[in-house]
Amino acid sequence: MGTLAVMSPTEDQRDPSQLPAEPQVESAPTSHVEDVAETSPHDERVAALLEHSIDVPVLAEAVEQQEAADAADTLETLPEEEAAEVLEQMDDQSAAEALAEMQAPLAVRVIEEEIDEDIAYAAKLIELMAPDDAADLLQEIGDSYREEVLAAMPLATATKLRELVGYDPETAGGLMTIDFLVLNDDLSVAKAVDRLRTQDLPKVVQHLLVVGADNRVVGAVGLRDLVLGQPDQSLSEIMNPTVKAVRPEVDREEVAREFDRYDYSMLPVIDLDDRLIGIVTVDDVIDIIRAEQTEDVQKTVGAGAHEAVYSGVMEKFRGRFPWLMVSLVMMIPTAWIILGFEDLIRRAPILAMLMPVIAAIVGNAGHQALAVTQRGLVLEEVRRERILPLLVREWTVGLMNGFVLGAIILLGVGLLSLRSTSASWWLGAVTGVGTMVAMSVGTLFGSVIPMLMKRLGFDPAQSSAIFLIMITDAVSFGIILSLSFTTYEHILAPAS
Repeated sequence: MGTLAVMSPTEDQRDPSQLPAEPQVESAPTSHVEDVAETSPHDERVAALLEHSIDVPVLAEAVEQQEAADAADTLETLPEEEAAEVLEQMDDQSAAEALAEMQAPLAVRVIEEEIDEDIAYAAKLIELMAPDDAADLLQEIGDSYREEVLAAMPLATATKLRELVGYDPETAGGLMTIDFLVLNDDLSVAKAVDRLRTQDLPKVVQHLLVVGADNRVVGAVGLRDLVLGQPDQSLSEIMNPTVKAVRPEVDREEVAREFDRYDYSMLPVIDLDDRLIGIVTVDDVIDIIRAEQTEDVQKTVGAGAHEAVYSGVMEKFRGRFPWLMVSLVMMIPTAWIILGFEDLIRRAPILAMLMPVIAAIVGNAGHQALAVTQRGLVLEEVRRERILPLLVREWTVGLMNGFVLGAIILLGVGLLSLRSTSASWWLGAVTGVGTMVAMSVGTLFGSVIPMLMKRLGFDPAQSSAIFLIMITDAVSFGIILSLSFTTYEHILAPAS
Protein backbone atom coordinates (compact mmCIF):
# COMPACT_ATOMS: atom_id res chain seq x y z
CA MET A 1 0.00 0.00 0.00
CA GLY A 2 1.00 3.62 -0.38
CA THR A 3 0.60 6.54 1.93
CA LEU A 4 -2.06 8.90 3.09
CA ALA A 5 -1.30 12.40 1.87
CA VAL A 6 -2.06 14.82 4.66
CA MET A 7 -0.61 18.05 6.00
CA SER A 8 1.78 18.00 8.99
CA PRO A 9 5.59 18.08 9.17
CA THR A 10 7.40 14.86 10.16
CA GLU A 11 10.63 14.57 12.11
CA ASP A 12 13.85 12.82 11.12
CA GLN A 13 12.97 9.13 11.44
CA ARG A 14 16.50 7.83 12.08
CA ASP A 15 17.12 5.87 15.29
CA PRO A 16 18.44 8.43 17.83
CA SER A 17 20.91 5.83 19.11
CA GLN A 18 22.61 5.90 15.74
CA LEU A 19 23.21 9.65 15.81
CA PRO A 20 26.62 10.98 16.89
CA ALA A 21 26.88 12.31 20.43
CA GLU A 22 28.58 15.48 19.22
CA PRO A 23 27.41 17.32 16.10
CA GLN A 24 30.01 17.22 13.34
CA VAL A 25 30.18 20.60 11.69
CA GLU A 26 31.94 19.30 8.60
CA SER A 27 29.17 16.73 7.92
CA ALA A 28 26.25 19.10 8.41
CA PRO A 29 24.17 19.57 5.26
CA THR A 30 24.67 22.80 3.40
CA SER A 31 21.64 25.06 3.67
CA HIS A 32 20.20 26.33 0.45
CA VAL A 33 17.07 28.46 0.20
CA GLU A 34 15.45 28.90 -3.20
CA ASP A 35 13.10 31.75 -4.02
CA VAL A 36 10.08 30.20 -5.72
CA ALA A 37 9.57 33.39 -7.70
CA GLU A 38 12.98 33.00 -9.33
CA THR A 39 13.88 30.59 -12.09
CA SER A 40 15.81 27.57 -10.81
CA PRO A 41 19.22 26.69 -12.30
CA HIS A 42 17.70 23.52 -13.78
CA ASP A 43 14.99 25.54 -15.51
CA GLU A 44 17.58 28.01 -16.83
CA ARG A 45 19.65 25.16 -18.25
CA VAL A 46 16.62 23.66 -19.99
CA ALA A 47 15.68 27.05 -21.43
CA ALA A 48 19.19 27.47 -22.79
CA LEU A 49 19.11 24.02 -24.40
CA LEU A 50 15.75 24.73 -26.04
CA GLU A 51 17.18 27.83 -27.71
CA HIS A 52 19.46 25.63 -29.81
CA SER A 53 18.88 22.54 -31.88
CA ILE A 54 17.57 19.83 -29.56
CA ASP A 55 20.00 17.10 -28.46
CA VAL A 56 17.48 14.64 -27.02
CA PRO A 57 19.76 12.79 -24.55
CA VAL A 58 21.20 16.04 -23.18
CA LEU A 59 17.78 17.68 -22.93
CA ALA A 60 16.30 14.58 -21.27
CA GLU A 61 19.04 14.62 -18.64
CA ALA A 62 18.31 18.30 -17.93
CA VAL A 63 14.53 17.87 -17.84
CA GLU A 64 14.97 14.97 -15.44
CA GLN A 65 16.50 17.39 -12.92
CA GLN A 66 13.46 19.69 -12.99
CA GLU A 67 10.51 19.47 -10.67
CA ALA A 68 7.73 17.36 -12.21
CA ALA A 69 5.50 20.37 -12.88
CA ASP A 70 8.38 22.27 -14.53
CA ALA A 71 9.36 19.20 -16.55
CA ALA A 72 5.76 18.98 -17.76
CA ASP A 73 5.92 22.62 -18.88
CA THR A 74 9.07 21.84 -20.86
CA LEU A 75 7.53 18.80 -22.54
CA GLU A 76 4.45 20.83 -23.45
CA THR A 77 6.62 23.20 -25.51
CA LEU A 78 7.78 20.31 -27.71
CA PRO A 79 5.93 18.54 -30.52
CA GLU A 80 4.39 15.26 -29.36
CA GLU A 81 7.00 13.16 -31.17
CA GLU A 82 9.93 15.02 -29.58
CA ALA A 83 8.27 15.00 -26.15
CA ALA A 84 7.90 11.23 -26.42
CA GLU A 85 11.59 10.89 -27.37
CA VAL A 86 12.65 12.98 -24.36
CA LEU A 87 10.50 10.86 -22.04
CA GLU A 88 12.12 7.69 -23.33
CA GLN A 89 15.57 9.04 -22.41
CA MET A 90 14.51 10.06 -18.88
CA ASP A 91 14.46 7.99 -15.73
CA ASP A 92 11.16 6.06 -15.77
CA GLN A 93 9.85 7.46 -12.49
CA SER A 94 10.72 11.05 -13.44
CA ALA A 95 9.11 10.55 -16.85
CA ALA A 96 5.92 9.18 -15.28
CA GLU A 97 5.66 12.09 -12.84
CA ALA A 98 6.21 14.66 -15.60
CA LEU A 99 3.63 13.00 -17.84
CA ALA A 100 1.09 13.06 -15.00
CA GLU A 101 1.57 16.83 -14.63
CA MET A 102 1.04 17.64 -18.33
CA GLN A 103 -2.16 19.17 -19.70
CA ALA A 104 -4.52 16.26 -20.34
CA PRO A 105 -4.89 16.69 -24.16
CA LEU A 106 -1.12 16.89 -24.63
CA ALA A 107 -0.44 14.00 -22.24
CA VAL A 108 -2.91 11.89 -24.21
CA ARG A 109 -1.15 12.60 -27.50
CA VAL A 110 2.27 11.85 -26.01
CA ILE A 111 1.19 8.57 -24.39
CA GLU A 112 -0.54 7.51 -27.62
CA GLU A 113 2.76 8.15 -29.40
CA GLU A 114 4.45 5.90 -26.84
CA ILE A 115 1.78 3.22 -27.22
CA ASP A 116 2.32 3.14 -30.97
CA GLU A 117 6.10 2.90 -30.49
CA ASP A 118 6.44 0.63 -27.45
CA ILE A 119 3.32 -0.58 -25.64
CA ALA A 120 5.35 -2.11 -22.79
CA TYR A 121 7.08 1.21 -22.04
CA ALA A 122 3.81 3.15 -22.20
CA ALA A 123 2.22 0.68 -19.78
CA LYS A 124 5.18 1.01 -17.43
CA LEU A 125 4.91 4.82 -17.37
CA ILE A 126 1.23 4.68 -16.45
CA GLU A 127 1.89 1.96 -13.87
CA LEU A 128 4.46 4.20 -12.14
CA MET A 129 1.97 7.07 -11.80
CA ALA A 130 -0.16 7.59 -8.72
CA PRO A 131 -3.27 5.42 -9.24
CA ASP A 132 -5.65 8.37 -9.50
CA ASP A 133 -3.43 10.11 -12.07
CA ALA A 134 -3.10 6.85 -14.03
CA ALA A 135 -6.87 6.37 -14.04
CA ASP A 136 -7.44 9.95 -15.21
CA LEU A 137 -5.07 9.45 -18.15
CA LEU A 138 -6.59 6.08 -19.05
CA GLN A 139 -10.05 7.67 -19.10
CA GLU A 140 -8.83 10.28 -21.55
CA ILE A 141 -7.24 7.96 -24.14
CA GLY A 142 -9.24 5.98 -26.69
CA ASP A 143 -10.85 2.66 -25.72
CA SER A 144 -8.56 0.62 -27.96
CA TYR A 145 -5.44 2.27 -26.54
CA ARG A 146 -6.73 1.76 -23.00
CA GLU A 147 -7.24 -1.95 -23.47
CA GLU A 148 -3.80 -2.34 -25.02
CA VAL A 149 -2.16 -0.59 -22.06
CA LEU A 150 -4.10 -2.52 -19.41
CA ALA A 151 -3.32 -5.82 -21.15
CA ALA A 152 0.40 -4.99 -21.00
CA MET A 153 0.33 -4.39 -17.23
CA PRO A 154 0.62 -6.92 -14.40
CA LEU A 155 -2.80 -8.39 -13.66
CA ALA A 156 -3.08 -6.98 -10.12
CA THR A 157 -2.27 -3.43 -11.25
CA ALA A 158 -4.57 -3.64 -14.26
CA THR A 159 -7.42 -4.90 -12.07
CA LYS A 160 -7.09 -1.96 -9.67
CA LEU A 161 -6.90 0.57 -12.50
CA ARG A 162 -9.91 -0.96 -14.27
CA GLU A 163 -11.89 -0.47 -11.09
CA LEU A 164 -10.82 3.17 -10.83
CA VAL A 165 -11.48 3.86 -14.51
CA GLY A 166 -14.98 2.46 -14.06
CA TYR A 167 -15.97 5.32 -11.76
CA ASP A 168 -17.51 8.46 -13.25
CA PRO A 169 -14.72 11.08 -13.31
CA GLU A 170 -17.25 13.64 -12.02
CA THR A 171 -17.69 11.74 -8.72
CA ALA A 172 -15.72 11.04 -5.56
CA GLY A 173 -14.94 7.58 -6.94
CA GLY A 174 -13.33 9.13 -10.00
CA LEU A 175 -11.40 11.54 -7.77
CA MET A 176 -10.09 9.09 -5.17
CA THR A 177 -6.79 7.27 -5.00
CA ILE A 178 -6.20 3.73 -3.79
CA ASP A 179 -2.61 4.55 -2.81
CA PHE A 180 -2.87 5.05 0.95
CA LEU A 181 -1.89 3.57 4.32
CA VAL A 182 -4.29 2.32 7.01
CA LEU A 183 -3.76 0.80 10.45
CA ASN A 184 -5.67 -2.10 11.97
CA ASP A 185 -7.56 -1.35 15.17
CA ASP A 186 -6.01 -4.28 17.05
CA LEU A 187 -2.48 -2.88 16.71
CA SER A 188 -0.77 -1.46 19.76
CA VAL A 189 0.71 2.02 19.65
CA ALA A 190 4.23 0.56 19.61
CA LYS A 191 3.49 -1.78 16.71
CA ALA A 192 1.71 0.98 14.79
CA VAL A 193 4.74 3.25 15.14
CA ASP A 194 7.05 0.41 14.08
CA ARG A 195 4.94 -0.13 10.99
CA LEU A 196 5.03 3.56 10.09
CA ARG A 197 8.83 3.47 10.29
CA THR A 198 8.91 0.82 7.56
CA GLN A 199 6.62 2.76 5.22
CA ASP A 200 7.48 5.35 2.63
CA LEU A 201 5.55 8.08 4.41
CA PRO A 202 4.94 11.43 2.75
CA LYS A 203 6.70 14.49 4.08
CA VAL A 204 3.44 15.69 5.62
CA VAL A 205 0.88 13.69 7.57
CA GLN A 206 -1.74 14.44 10.21
CA HIS A 207 -4.07 11.47 10.56
CA LEU A 208 -4.26 7.84 9.54
CA LEU A 209 -7.42 5.80 9.07
CA VAL A 210 -8.06 2.84 11.33
CA VAL A 211 -9.96 -0.17 9.99
CA GLY A 212 -11.35 -3.37 11.45
CA ALA A 213 -10.69 -6.90 10.30
CA ASP A 214 -13.33 -6.58 7.56
CA ASN A 215 -11.75 -3.34 6.22
CA ARG A 216 -14.56 -1.23 7.65
CA VAL A 217 -13.51 2.23 8.78
CA VAL A 218 -13.75 2.37 12.57
CA GLY A 219 -11.84 5.56 13.33
CA ALA A 220 -8.89 7.84 12.70
CA VAL A 221 -5.75 8.39 14.73
CA GLY A 222 -3.48 11.40 14.66
CA LEU A 223 0.31 11.24 14.80
CA ARG A 224 0.21 13.34 17.96
CA ASP A 225 -1.93 10.68 19.63
CA LEU A 226 0.54 7.98 18.53
CA VAL A 227 3.47 9.94 19.95
CA LEU A 228 1.74 10.62 23.29
CA GLY A 229 0.03 7.23 23.63
CA GLN A 230 1.35 4.45 25.84
CA PRO A 231 3.23 1.76 23.87
CA ASP A 232 0.92 -1.03 25.03
CA GLN A 233 -2.32 0.86 24.33
CA SER A 234 -4.36 -0.37 21.35
CA LEU A 235 -5.31 2.02 18.59
CA SER A 236 -8.99 1.47 19.41
CA GLU A 237 -8.34 3.18 22.76
CA ILE A 238 -6.76 6.35 21.40
CA MET A 239 -8.44 6.76 18.00
CA ASN A 240 -11.30 9.12 17.21
CA PRO A 241 -14.26 6.85 16.42
CA THR A 242 -16.08 9.54 14.44
CA VAL A 243 -14.89 9.73 10.84
CA LYS A 244 -16.34 11.86 8.05
CA ALA A 245 -16.57 9.94 4.78
CA VAL A 246 -18.20 10.06 1.34
CA ARG A 247 -19.74 7.51 -0.99
CA PRO A 248 -18.10 6.99 -4.39
CA GLU A 249 -21.12 8.32 -6.31
CA VAL A 250 -21.09 11.74 -4.60
CA ASP A 251 -20.53 14.56 -7.10
CA ARG A 252 -17.02 15.96 -7.03
CA GLU A 253 -18.31 19.51 -6.61
CA GLU A 254 -19.99 18.45 -3.38
CA VAL A 255 -16.73 16.84 -2.24
CA ALA A 256 -14.88 20.09 -2.99
CA ARG A 257 -17.46 22.09 -1.02
CA GLU A 258 -16.98 19.81 2.00
CA PHE A 259 -13.21 20.29 1.88
CA ASP A 260 -13.64 24.04 1.58
CA ARG A 261 -16.21 24.28 4.36
CA TYR A 262 -14.53 22.07 6.95
CA ASP A 263 -10.84 22.33 5.95
CA TYR A 264 -10.35 18.61 5.54
CA SER A 265 -6.95 17.33 4.45
CA MET A 266 -8.45 14.02 3.29
CA LEU A 267 -11.76 12.16 3.17
CA PRO A 268 -12.17 8.38 3.00
CA VAL A 269 -14.42 6.95 0.31
CA ILE A 270 -16.51 4.02 1.56
CA ASP A 271 -19.03 1.60 0.05
CA LEU A 272 -22.51 0.84 1.36
CA ASP A 273 -21.05 -1.50 3.98
CA ASP A 274 -18.67 1.22 5.22
CA ARG A 275 -15.67 -0.63 3.78
CA LEU A 276 -12.79 1.61 2.73
CA ILE A 277 -12.24 1.71 -1.03
CA GLY A 278 -10.11 4.85 -1.41
CA ILE A 279 -9.36 8.34 -0.16
CA VAL A 280 -9.71 11.84 -1.60
CA THR A 281 -6.83 14.16 -0.74
CA VAL A 282 -6.77 17.94 -0.62
CA ASP A 283 -4.29 18.29 -3.51
CA ASP A 284 -6.76 16.60 -5.85
CA VAL A 285 -9.57 18.79 -4.55
CA ILE A 286 -7.59 21.93 -5.38
CA ASP A 287 -7.33 20.68 -8.96
CA ILE A 288 -11.07 19.98 -9.00
CA ILE A 289 -11.96 23.45 -7.71
CA ARG A 290 -9.88 24.98 -10.49
CA ALA A 291 -11.39 22.64 -13.08
CA GLU A 292 -14.97 23.31 -11.93
CA GLN A 293 -14.44 27.07 -12.03
CA THR A 294 -13.06 26.79 -15.55
CA GLU A 295 -15.90 24.50 -16.57
CA ASP A 296 -18.56 26.89 -15.24
CA VAL A 297 -17.02 29.87 -17.02
CA GLN A 298 -16.84 27.95 -20.31
CA LYS A 299 -20.39 26.63 -20.03
CA THR A 300 -21.68 30.11 -19.29
CA VAL A 301 -20.59 31.30 -22.72
CA GLY A 302 -21.45 28.08 -24.54
CA ALA A 303 -17.96 26.60 -24.87
CA GLY A 304 -17.39 22.89 -24.26
CA ALA A 305 -17.38 22.17 -20.54
CA HIS A 306 -14.26 19.98 -20.72
CA GLU A 307 -12.51 21.85 -23.51
CA ALA A 308 -8.91 22.82 -22.85
CA VAL A 309 -6.51 25.10 -24.68
CA TYR A 310 -4.88 22.11 -26.35
CA SER A 311 -8.06 20.15 -27.11
CA GLY A 312 -8.43 18.84 -30.65
CA VAL A 313 -10.21 20.76 -33.40
CA MET A 314 -13.19 18.38 -33.53
CA GLU A 315 -13.62 18.43 -29.76
CA LYS A 316 -13.66 22.23 -29.81
CA PHE A 317 -16.12 22.23 -32.72
CA ARG A 318 -18.50 19.76 -31.06
CA GLY A 319 -18.45 21.71 -27.81
CA ARG A 320 -19.05 25.15 -29.30
CA PHE A 321 -21.16 24.79 -32.45
CA PRO A 322 -24.46 23.67 -30.83
CA TRP A 323 -24.53 26.72 -28.59
CA LEU A 324 -23.60 29.03 -31.44
CA MET A 325 -26.66 27.67 -33.26
CA VAL A 326 -28.75 28.34 -30.16
CA SER A 327 -27.36 31.86 -30.03
CA LEU A 328 -28.23 32.43 -33.70
CA VAL A 329 -31.81 31.28 -33.20
CA MET A 330 -32.26 33.29 -30.00
CA MET A 331 -31.12 36.52 -31.64
CA ILE A 332 -33.91 36.32 -34.24
CA PRO A 333 -36.46 38.09 -31.96
CA THR A 334 -34.01 40.98 -31.48
CA ALA A 335 -33.45 41.28 -35.21
CA TRP A 336 -37.22 41.20 -35.76
CA ILE A 337 -37.69 44.09 -33.31
CA ILE A 338 -35.16 46.21 -35.21
CA LEU A 339 -36.80 45.37 -38.53
CA GLY A 340 -40.13 46.60 -37.18
CA PHE A 341 -38.68 50.07 -36.71
CA GLU A 342 -36.91 50.24 -40.07
CA ASP A 343 -38.51 53.53 -41.11
CA LEU A 344 -37.71 55.21 -37.79
CA ILE A 345 -34.05 54.17 -37.99
CA ARG A 346 -33.81 55.37 -41.59
CA ARG A 347 -35.14 58.82 -40.67
CA ALA A 348 -33.12 59.06 -37.42
CA PRO A 349 -29.86 57.20 -38.23
CA ILE A 350 -28.28 58.27 -34.95
CA LEU A 351 -30.38 55.51 -33.35
CA ALA A 352 -28.27 52.95 -35.21
CA MET A 353 -25.27 54.34 -33.35
CA LEU A 354 -26.92 54.54 -29.94
CA MET A 355 -28.61 51.13 -29.85
CA PRO A 356 -25.49 48.91 -29.80
CA VAL A 357 -23.85 51.22 -27.27
CA ILE A 358 -26.79 50.98 -24.88
CA ALA A 359 -27.22 47.24 -25.50
CA ALA A 360 -23.54 46.68 -24.64
CA ILE A 361 -23.87 48.64 -21.39
CA VAL A 362 -27.04 46.81 -20.39
CA GLY A 363 -25.49 43.45 -21.28
CA ASN A 364 -22.46 44.24 -19.13
CA ALA A 365 -24.71 45.14 -16.20
CA GLY A 366 -26.61 41.89 -16.63
CA HIS A 367 -23.37 39.88 -16.69
CA GLN A 368 -22.25 41.54 -13.47
CA ALA A 369 -25.42 40.39 -11.73
CA LEU A 370 -25.17 36.98 -13.40
CA ALA A 371 -21.62 36.39 -12.14
CA VAL A 372 -22.43 37.36 -8.55
CA THR A 373 -25.63 35.30 -8.43
CA GLN A 374 -24.03 32.28 -10.07
CA ARG A 375 -21.21 32.35 -7.54
CA GLY A 376 -23.77 32.51 -4.74
CA LEU A 377 -25.58 29.48 -6.15
CA VAL A 378 -22.36 27.48 -6.46
CA LEU A 379 -21.42 28.28 -2.86
CA GLU A 380 -25.02 27.66 -1.72
CA GLU A 381 -25.31 31.21 -0.36
CA VAL A 382 -28.68 31.89 -2.03
CA ARG A 383 -31.44 31.00 0.44
CA ARG A 384 -34.98 30.55 -0.81
CA GLU A 385 -36.45 32.93 1.78
CA ARG A 386 -34.01 35.67 0.74
CA ILE A 387 -34.51 35.49 -3.02
CA LEU A 388 -37.00 38.39 -3.18
CA PRO A 389 -34.78 40.84 -1.23
CA LEU A 390 -31.86 39.78 -3.43
CA LEU A 391 -33.81 40.55 -6.62
CA VAL A 392 -34.99 43.89 -5.23
CA ARG A 393 -31.39 44.88 -4.46
CA GLU A 394 -30.21 43.92 -7.95
CA TRP A 395 -33.09 45.82 -9.56
CA THR A 396 -32.31 48.87 -7.42
CA VAL A 397 -28.62 48.75 -8.32
CA GLY A 398 -29.55 48.52 -12.00
CA LEU A 399 -31.90 51.47 -11.66
CA MET A 400 -29.23 53.59 -9.95
CA ASN A 401 -26.58 52.74 -12.53
CA GLY A 402 -29.10 53.35 -15.29
CA PHE A 403 -30.01 56.76 -13.89
CA VAL A 404 -26.38 57.92 -13.84
CA LEU A 405 -25.50 56.45 -17.25
CA GLY A 406 -28.79 57.69 -18.71
CA ALA A 407 -27.92 61.22 -17.60
CA ILE A 408 -24.50 60.91 -19.25
CA ILE A 409 -26.10 59.68 -22.49
CA LEU A 410 -28.65 62.52 -22.39
CA LEU A 411 -25.82 65.05 -22.10
CA GLY A 412 -23.77 63.36 -24.81
CA VAL A 413 -26.64 63.18 -27.32
CA GLY A 414 -27.64 66.74 -26.50
CA LEU A 415 -24.15 68.03 -27.22
CA LEU A 416 -24.02 65.89 -30.35
CA SER A 417 -27.08 67.77 -31.62
CA LEU A 418 -24.80 70.77 -32.11
CA ARG A 419 -23.03 68.85 -34.90
CA SER A 420 -25.62 66.35 -36.16
CA THR A 421 -29.09 67.15 -37.45
CA SER A 422 -30.40 63.68 -36.47
CA ALA A 423 -29.54 64.25 -32.77
CA SER A 424 -31.51 66.37 -30.35
CA TRP A 425 -31.91 67.01 -26.66
CA TRP A 426 -35.27 65.30 -26.83
CA LEU A 427 -33.66 62.17 -28.30
CA GLY A 428 -31.08 62.37 -25.51
CA ALA A 429 -33.84 62.41 -22.92
CA VAL A 430 -35.62 59.48 -24.58
CA THR A 431 -32.47 57.34 -24.79
CA GLY A 432 -31.47 58.34 -21.25
CA VAL A 433 -34.80 57.16 -19.83
CA GLY A 434 -34.63 54.07 -22.00
CA THR A 435 -31.15 53.29 -20.67
CA MET A 436 -32.34 53.57 -17.08
CA VAL A 437 -35.28 51.22 -17.67
CA ALA A 438 -33.22 48.73 -19.71
CA MET A 439 -30.42 48.69 -17.10
CA SER A 440 -32.81 47.86 -14.28
CA VAL A 441 -34.46 45.08 -16.32
CA GLY A 442 -31.12 43.68 -17.55
CA THR A 443 -29.63 43.61 -14.05
CA LEU A 444 -32.75 41.94 -12.70
CA PHE A 445 -32.64 39.20 -15.34
CA GLY A 446 -28.94 38.69 -14.68
CA SER A 447 -29.99 37.36 -11.27
CA VAL A 448 -33.21 35.68 -12.36
CA ILE A 449 -31.80 33.51 -15.17
CA PRO A 450 -29.35 31.34 -13.14
CA MET A 451 -31.87 30.92 -10.31
CA LEU A 452 -34.61 29.99 -12.78
CA MET A 453 -32.37 27.46 -14.53
CA LYS A 454 -31.50 25.84 -11.21
CA ARG A 455 -35.18 25.79 -10.24
CA LEU A 456 -35.99 23.97 -13.48
CA GLY A 457 -33.29 21.39 -12.81
CA PHE A 458 -30.67 22.71 -15.23
CA ASP A 459 -27.07 23.64 -14.52
CA PRO A 460 -27.19 27.40 -13.76
CA ALA A 461 -23.83 27.81 -15.49
CA GLN A 462 -24.98 26.19 -18.73
CA SER A 463 -24.97 28.99 -21.30
CA SER A 464 -26.67 31.51 -19.02
CA ALA A 465 -24.82 34.27 -20.87
CA ILE A 466 -26.46 33.34 -24.18
CA PHE A 467 -29.95 33.64 -22.76
CA LEU A 468 -29.01 36.85 -20.97
CA ILE A 469 -27.64 38.46 -24.13
CA MET A 470 -30.86 37.69 -26.00
CA ILE A 471 -32.95 39.28 -23.25
CA THR A 472 -30.76 42.36 -22.70
CA ASP A 473 -30.46 43.07 -26.44
CA ALA A 474 -34.18 42.63 -27.03
CA VAL A 475 -35.04 44.78 -24.01
CA SER A 476 -32.54 47.50 -24.91
CA PHE A 477 -33.55 47.76 -28.56
CA GLY A 478 -37.24 47.36 -27.81
CA ILE A 479 -37.36 50.07 -25.13
CA ILE A 480 -35.22 52.59 -27.01
CA LEU A 481 -37.07 52.14 -30.30
CA SER A 482 -40.50 52.08 -28.66
CA LEU A 483 -39.88 55.28 -26.71
CA SER A 484 -38.39 56.92 -29.79
CA PHE A 485 -41.40 55.89 -31.87
CA THR A 486 -43.87 57.32 -29.35
CA THR A 487 -42.05 60.68 -29.51
CA TYR A 488 -41.50 60.44 -33.25
CA GLU A 489 -42.30 64.07 -34.08
CA HIS A 490 -40.09 65.54 -31.38
CA ILE A 491 -37.09 63.42 -32.36
CA LEU A 492 -37.37 64.21 -36.07
CA ALA A 493 -38.10 67.92 -35.56
CA PRO A 494 -34.50 69.11 -35.99
CA ALA A 495 -34.14 67.19 -39.27
CA SER A 496 -37.32 68.50 -40.85
